[in-house]
Amino acid sequence: MDEKLVIAILAGTSREGRESIKAAKYVAEFGRQQPGVEIVFVDPNELNLPHDGDRLRDPRYSDITKRADAFFIVTPEYNHGYPGSLKRMLDSEYDNYFHKAVVTAGVSSGPWGGVRVCEAILPVVHRLGLVPILPEVYFPKIQELFDEQGNLKPENAERYTKTLQKAYDELIWMAKALKTAR
Repeated sequence: MDEKLVIAILAGTSREGRESIKAAKYVAEFGRQQPGVEIVFVDPNELNLPHDGDRLRDPRYSDITKRADAFFIVTPEYNHGYPGSLKRMLDSEYDNYFHKAVVTAGVSSGPWGGVRVCEAILPVVHRLGLVPILPEVYFPKIQELFDEQGNLKPENAERYTKTLQKAYDELIWMAKALKTAR
């Protein structure tokens, strides 16, 4: 299997002033360092997804989900749940998710780092036929982890290098296995 694995990084929210975009971009940049992997960054602000529950699709997003071998969802926690923009992205492409691996990263301004959003999204990803991978990644107190330019502060680098490498190792392994089986 010489072709690259395609991993789509899904930024979970379109909210103005979102801090979680810093974590999503960091996860994408980290992924670009993985051998044999192509990273596609998906920002819901750049998509034309319906806001009224309509099943119309953005053809660009349809193409991304069809090409993707795996997904890495980076989403903030809003009141123990996930943003509507993430739900719209997931609901729009049911057939393109089936039997593909996914890992989640939760983001919060508090000390729990999005643990509850990672739990809340599990029933949805199961229903879509995605295969959730451990470990989940957490970005607690997001406002303290990154500088104003969106760079991870040096004192946090070792922790996230270890955590993200483990998550990517598992995601890549499962993506290869599922791609072979599909």
